[in-house]
Amino acid sequence: MFRRTAVILIALLLVDLAHAAAPPLPQSKAFQAQPSWLLPVQPVQIADHTWYIGSAGLAALLIKTDAGAIVIDGGMPQAAPMLLANLRRLGVQPHSVRYLLHSHAHADHAGALAALKRETGALLISNAESAWLLARGGSDDLHFGDDILFPPVQVDRLVHDGEVLSLDSAQLTVRFIPGHTPGSMAWTWSDTRDRRPVRIAYVDSLSFPGYRLVGHPRLPRIAEDYRRSFDVVRTLPCDLLLVPHPEAGDWDPASGRAPRLRPDACRHYADAASAKFEKAFTEQRQAQSVAKGGH
Repeated sequence: MFRRTAVILIALLLVDLAHAAAPPLPQSKAFQAQPSWLLPVQPVQIADHTWYIGSAGLAALLIKTDAGAIVIDGGMPQAAPMLLANLRRLGVQPHSVRYLLHSHAHADHAGALAALKRETGALLISNAESAWLLARGGSDDLHFGDDILFPPVQVDRLVHDGEVLSLDSAQLTVRFIPGHTPGSMAWTWSDTRDRRPVRIAYVDSLSFPGYRLVGHPRLPRIAEDYRRSFDVVRTLPCDLLLVPHPEAGDWDPASGRAPRLRPDACRHYADAASAKFEKAFTEQRQAQSVAKGGH
């Protein structure tokens, strides 16, 4: 009996020693927002029926019609109260929002969609690629894994590439531009400014922050997707460009002034993104060739 007890005590001591020598478990990761993403600004009128209601660094748009309103993107999860307050400031009650649209399913743009849908009762419109990620709250992202989670939300209606979404006088056309995410989208519509028609394009991010562009095991055609999307963006009807991160479109919402009309803005936006992409793609391909040669 004594021998058995001694063996048990020695085993427990060895376990304690092993635990003492083991490194601590890693801290959980959290998605950190940049300061401008959380900085409220006053709503900015973009055109007669289109308003910017987001933060200094993350876009959210309002389109007002006699039949109700449309909101595009929501920013970080904590932005929902600010957006609702901005709607009311512009005379739009939450229950009059009919549709929620978005650019892509990352926490810094889709984070507030669940709360907005709950508070407004609006239909969330998306595509199949984004709907999967929205329902999972951003988990198993193809580039970021589980590092940029947000409140999950269910999509109410799927749209197809080139489909037109109508609400009274507002006619919005969706174009799929996969790259930044497989479900990235651009939305275009017509409005007026100074009694003149203006074609507005809200174009998703064309960036690739830390992405693997060569030999991606889950996105073997990522380079083809980006290049095709650059071509789509170049040809969008686009007198006025808006993007999810305003600084990427050379505009500061904190100025209080609407972005200037520039009919070549979409082409320049795509050309600049394409040049950065091709440089990064070439560098990754060369690095991969060197690595293979070393073996």
